This record gives sequence, C-alpha cells and structure tokens, in this order.
Amino acid sequence: MSTLASKPTNLLIIISDEHRKDAMGCAGHHIVKTPNLDALAARGTVFANAYTPSPMCVPTRASLACGDYVHKTGYWDSATPYDGAVRSWMSHLKRQGVPVTSIGKLHFRSSRDDNGFTEELLAMHVVDGVGWPVGLLRENPPEYTSASELAEEVGIGPSTYTDYDREITGMAEEWLAASERQREPWAAFVSLVSPHYPLTCPQEFYDMYDPAEMDLPVGYAAHAHPDHSELRNVARFFDYDRYFDEQKMREAKAAYYGLTSFMDDCVGRILQALHQSGQAEDTVVIYISDHGDMMGDQGFWTKQVMYEQSAGVPMIAAGPGLPAGRRVATGTSLVDIAATAIDVCGVDHDAQSRALPGRSLRALANAPDDMDRTILSEYHDGGSTTGTFMVRWQNWKYVHYVGHEPQLFDLGADPDELCNLAIDRVNDPVVQAVLHEGRHRLFGICDPDAVNARCFADQKRRIAELGGREACENRPRFNHTPAPNREGAAL
Repeated sequence: MSTLASKPTNLLIIISDEHRKDAMGCAGHHIVKTPNLDALAARGTVFANAYTPSPMCVPTRASLACGDYVHKTGYWDSATPYDGAVRSWMSHLKRQGVPVTSIGKLHFRSSRDDNGFTEELLAMHVVDGVGWPVGLLRENPPEYTSASELAEEVGIGPSTYTDYDREITGMAEEWLAASERQREPWAAFVSLVSPHYPLTCPQEFYDMYDPAEMDLPVGYAAHAHPDHSELRNVARFFDYDRYFDEQKMREAKAAYYGLTSFMDDCVGRILQALHQSGQAEDTVVIYISDHGDMMGDQGFWTKQVMYEQSAGVPMIAAGPGLPAGRRVATGTSLVDIAATAIDVCGVDHDAQSRALPGRSLRALANAPDDMDRTILSEYHDGGSTTGTFMVRWQNWKYVHYVGHEPQLFDLGADPDELCNLAIDRVNDPVVQAVLHEGRHRLFGICDPDAVNARCFADQKRRIAELGGREACENRPRFNHTPAPNREGAAL
C-alpha cells in the first residue's frame, strides 16, 4: 500500500453545481440517494461546516481559483468572470511542474485567457465572455423577466445539462485511463453541472422519487418568509416562488433529488475509472459544490442568500493522509482548496500563496476541531441592493447587510434559521455580545462599508464598459449558461 513518503500524490477535485449540503445520504437526508458520495465519505473525511465564498456561480469559481475572498479578487459578480489576471492555484502548480487539467464547467471569461490549466477539456465559460450583465444593475434594478422559466422547466426528460454531464463523465473516464496518467503526478478539476436547474431529470432518476413523498420546504406550512428589508429586495427580483404551487413544488423537489442522484452516478463512474486505472491509493479525491439551492425554503429558490441551504456546501475528502470516517466540525470554505492543492501536490509555497486565507483540508482533517475559526461569505450580485457579508463561528451565524439590520442565528438551537436573534431578542445582553463579536470578526477581515463602496464603483465602470445601463438590460437574459459540446459550441 502506498504512503505519502513512497509515491507522489495526485489530486482529483470533482465539483458539482448547486448541490445543497444536506442533500446526501451521508449528511443524514432521509430521501436523497447518493450511494457513491456516501461511499467516498465512509473512506474519507466529511467537512460538516463548509461554505461558499459567495452564493453565486461566477464569483465563487473565481474565488476558488484564486484561493481568496471575493472582495480581495475583485471578481464581484456574474458579469466580472475570472480572466487569469489574479494568479490561480492551478497556475502555481503548473509553474512548479504539476500538470493541471480541467474537464467541464469553469464559468471563467474564456479559454483564450491563461487560467492556469495545462489543458481545458469541454470547458463551459460565461456567455460571450461577458456573462450576466443585468445583475450589475443593482441600483433601481429592472424586472427579471426570466424568473418564470424555473417552474416551467420542471419534469422528466433529457436536457442539455444532463447531456453535458454525460460528456464530461465520459471524457474524465477516458482521461483517467490514458497511459500518460501513469508517467507523472497530476491534478484534475472535473466539473459537473447537475443538479443545477433546469429541473428536467432523466426518467430513471426521477422515478426514484415520488413527488407525493417530498419533504416540504422550511416555513412552507406557515408561509413564513423572512421579514427583512434587503431579503425582500432579493425576493422581489428573483420572484421564483410565485410560480410554484404545491404540486409544482413537489415535482421540482423530486427532479432536484433525481438530478442529485444522476450527478452521484456520474461521480461513481469517475471514481470507478480512477480505481480501474490503479491510481486510487495514490490520489486525494475532493468532492465539493460551488453553492447550494434553497429549493423553496423560506420562500427562496436557487441561491443568492446566506441561509445554510444556499451558502453551505458539501465537502468530502478521501485518500492519502485523510482519516477514514472522520466528521470535521471546523468551519471550512472553498478558499481552502488552493492551500489543499499546494499541500497535496507537494509544491512549494511562496509569499503570495502564504498570504492567502485558506488552510489545507488535509491538515484540518488531522487536527482537533476548531469551532472558533471564522468563515466568510459575501454577495454583491444581481437582486441585491447592497453588500451582504456572512461570518460563521462556533454555532453562530452573523449576516451583515450594509445599510440594513443584521441577522443573527444560533444554528445549534435553530438549525432552520427561523429566529433572527438580532430582532427577536434584541434586548438580550447575550445576543448583544454575540452581535458585537460578529461585527468584530467581520471587521477583522474587511470593512464592509468600504468594500461595498468599492464594489459599486467597480460595477459602475463595468456597466460603462458594456455600453451603459440600456445595453446591459438589452443583452440576452437567461437562467443558466448554455452547455458546450466536444467541439466547444453551445448545445
């Protein structure tokens, strides 16, 4: 059996899109079937308190690549995609002799940029190298007329996204089986799209779930939507919920769970290919998603908010140096992936990588739980009228909205986040002390007012670059980026 000392370690990152952290058997979900992720968790480590740097695809994927917070990278939103200008961990590895391959969705600006990969296979980037400019219009935002599509696209059948995931999976199987993989240590970033909407699911996976037996969204029976001024702004823009009656909601959840099982099947095929290649014992495998999906909880669909179902992500790591069957309570983030890649692939740190906020997941898995570690997530994209910042430590979650009242949740006592202590127990001295601590931790990372002002200034310049407000409004609006085929064209 190989050891860390006897053989170099490969790194295989498998990332899905929009997979909420609780939708796995190994997370205790009583409906969702994810046998392959469950098996990976059994032979590795689950990071139970993992978060996205931003509950939106484009800024998160830039942050993951750079290993730094959104406000540090400046890739704020869905119309400011990663362009290679800030060094990625992939580039750091490649410059030290470790080839890094991507297969599947990246959501960067373009493959013409030097994103850091040795090769990009079946890459999906933002539309026209621009993305989603309507999200830049955060001051007096226009009506988002595409919101109805989410409910319209629920059902059984193929979609370009499931077709794309099958292409990605097949390409990953071929890549892992190639003889070149045996010649030198490697890193790979395999990026699936499911269970991201459209909520159109292949028959065999939809049939695994009965809409009548779906769990109801949090707050559904009481129609309890958060009474918060900025969250009302987000819900007004992304008004998905008004298109879902109870039957449509149940069908949507069955399709989402079906797509999750479909994605799990793709993961199983990739891991089987790794095993058949003879490299499983010499490869660290990391499974993550870029953010979650609210799926109707508290009246929200998709992401954009700081509730657990949106800001939380699944995170599993297995392989050399990672304990089996371990569940880590220390807070983690997708910004930790950069430090993990440097550790696993055995390359040297430099001043730039040492300055990043992340820590190696392998080190965290072998250390005692540190519940006091502070995790940050932030949102500066479409639907919001101000910067949103979430800090998480111990059982506390503090959400800071520039110019609005905060939220404070005790996730130990209130895992569904139904009681905003900042309002409901505002006179409690314990709550006041925790609010002070939350602000202290946030301001220890950044000044939210200054970050918010800088973001709006950058977005104003970006709007001008794209031809002004009217040009941004008139660009095509869409709920999801078209998928490419093997030749790189949209499907």
